[in-house]
Amino acid sequence: MDERYGGFTLPGEAGYEKLTLELAKKWGADVIRDSDGTKLSSEIVDAGYRIYSTICIIREHNAFALEHPETQQQTFLSSDPVLAVSDTLEIAPLAGYFDEQFQLNDSEDALPFWQVWDRTEDALVPRENWDYADGIITVRGCVPWHRYTASFLCWRVWEEINMYNHTTNHWTSEHLRQLDPRHPLAWAYLKKWLKDWCDQNPQTNVIRLTSLFYNFVWIFGSDLRRRSRFTDWASYDFTVSPAALRAFEKEYGYALTAEDFIQKGWLQATHRPPTGQKRDYMDFIQRFVADRARELVQIIHEAGKQAYVFYDDSWVGMEPYGPYFSSIGFDGLIKCVFSGFECRLCAGADVPVHELRFHPYLFPVGLGGLPTFSEGGHPEKDASDYWLHVRRALVRQSVDRIGLGGYLHLTRDYPAFQDAIEQMAVSFRRIKALHAQGAPAVLPIRVAVLHAWGCLRSWTLSGHFHETDGNALIHINEALSGLPVQVRFISFEDVKQGALRDADVVISAGRAGDAWSGGDAWRDTAVLTEVTRFVYEGGGLIGVGEPAAVSGRDTRLALAPILGVDVDHGEYACHAAWQYETDEAPFPVDTDALGFLRGVRLIAPDTRVLAEKENTPVLTVRCFGNGKAVYLADFIYSPSAARMLLDLLLFMTGTDGSAAALSDQCLVECAWFPASGALALLNNSEEETEVRVRYPGGILEEKLAPREEKIVYPKG
Repeated sequence: MDERYGGFTLPGEAGYEKLTLELAKKWGADVIRDSDGTKLSSEIVDAGYRIYSTICIIREHNAFALEHPETQQQTFLSSDPVLAVSDTLEIAPLAGYFDEQFQLNDSEDALPFWQVWDRTEDALVPRENWDYADGIITVRGCVPWHRYTASFLCWRVWEEINMYNHTTNHWTSEHLRQLDPRHPLAWAYLKKWLKDWCDQNPQTNVIRLTSLFYNFVWIFGSDLRRRSRFTDWASYDFTVSPAALRAFEKEYGYALTAEDFIQKGWLQATHRPPTGQKRDYMDFIQRFVADRARELVQIIHEAGKQAYVFYDDSWVGMEPYGPYFSSIGFDGLIKCVFSGFECRLCAGADVPVHELRFHPYLFPVGLGGLPTFSEGGHPEKDASDYWLHVRRALVRQSVDRIGLGGYLHLTRDYPAFQDAIEQMAVSFRRIKALHAQGAPAVLPIRVAVLHAWGCLRSWTLSGHFHETDGNALIHINEALSGLPVQVRFISFEDVKQGALRDADVVISAGRAGDAWSGGDAWRDTAVLTEVTRFVYEGGGLIGVGEPAAVSGRDTRLALAPILGVDVDHGEYACHAAWQYETDEAPFPVDTDALGFLRGVRLIAPDTRVLAEKENTPVLTVRCFGNGKAVYLADFIYSPSAARMLLDLLLFMTGTDGSAAALSDQCLVECAWFPASGALALLNNSEEETEVRVRYPGGILEEKLAPREEKIVYPKG
């Protein structure tokens, strides 16, 4: 494989032809794409590169949307609570929301789905007790000092990604609307539009669909102090419409209401354990999205082009690990990445071509609001920091392509960034070449990550790392993404079906009551019995935070009798705790990675404390039958934390690590490729490091520069 060319997608830009072609050569691009807000000139198109064209199928149709406003997308929203001070009150439904994003749908089609709730009483207000006129809901028969909300349908009149770019990156173009493919008129229009587009753009080899139909939920507020009121990358709230609700009722035999989406104002956040209604609705939407997407792919294929899909933005209903994704027939999947777990998400999807879009995005300001390609920005450092996360995952499981997106001209004044991308592209091709010769060795350790969503949320929760940073499980996913172990994601139903018989260690991590900890799923005694059997007969259990927390049991954590540890929320008042002495751990412990959780206490005398903070255990281990159970108060990712997790897995399973490659430095990771006899060494340290690596062929000693990755061939 040519280390200087191939597997790279470059964002081109009309008006900057010289820069485009220079960087295409420097970065070894074989594909040039357009980005939102940019075009490719004939000089670029005719330069001999394959061409990606970006299409967001549901937006950029403003003329049609304005002519047929009933074809636009909708959502349920809930008003902010209003306190009743008499028996009558008024509610302005959209007060506090960004009026450029939403418009009330008060049509005869929508009003039957509106609801008013007494939130103090948790009771639905009878329809005859409220009226709507001129944008105001008047509620009669109120109980003074009770709080009331209104749930209502509204049109989303500004496509959220376009809205973000206008409000953050100061776009001044037309505000784009979005069409709902469930509306027959909109769907007929979109199919014809795509056919015409294919005919009019013969130069395009790959149509890069910017996801599909329904955006992740992003609700803006009118007050800049809370501009983003709610964000969930995996929520289905933006898929709703009267037509969808009626179709659902016809198919499932029961009706959904506004409250099934609003859920007392919490909305359908992915971090909440799903109800049966939500699971049904998600499956309903997933099948619809797959059916419609299959038609688009067929149109693209008939035009002699390939269809790649970008797994961000309007991706809801298109989960790559869902039951319907592979039936769509996409030729490629593109995933923007900040972290290792996102690489693994893309790499493991059932699709022919896997492509990563690197960060930073070529925009003046990054997603976090900090400068990138603008004054005060250091994009070369940003790129290098992200690469440290990405490369450790790529060493474990490679992809086919990498690339960038955004405005290429912004890189002109950042030669260090241009050089950094050049080196990353070379490194990527080296890693890809290793995988082409044979997979890296893995340890005989099978890890099962258990949560409510199972494989549907493989390698993710509901967003990028920076959006779920406070959740221990996303940190665990990040650590696992670069470890030489086998990883799968299972649900509680999978446990009952015997999934643990193909695992060596099961991990349960989360906060009390969330979807990752499991919530009420632990009330199912069949689940708890099977996990108990698994550990007692020799399996390993790692519990993090408040795993299996559920009320009404004799312990706060359903897994406490196995772990020998519980978390006190006041239930243990007047009960004495077991005293303990801290034992030396059989592996290096990164105490910074363990965080601190108040209320952790031992409930079994044979539970060993390996680390504590403020006289509270943060790392414990307990032998349970023939197995081991480990408790961590928290887990915060770092290179040393990832190594601690690997050492912990080795300790729990009694594995010596000889089947793969292990270094003596926690900041140096390595992978052994037996087919080619190559060792990949990754120095995550900011300093020059001397490392000693044990691998199946013997011992290797090597010196690595700061952040260096090196591929060596010890046998020749």
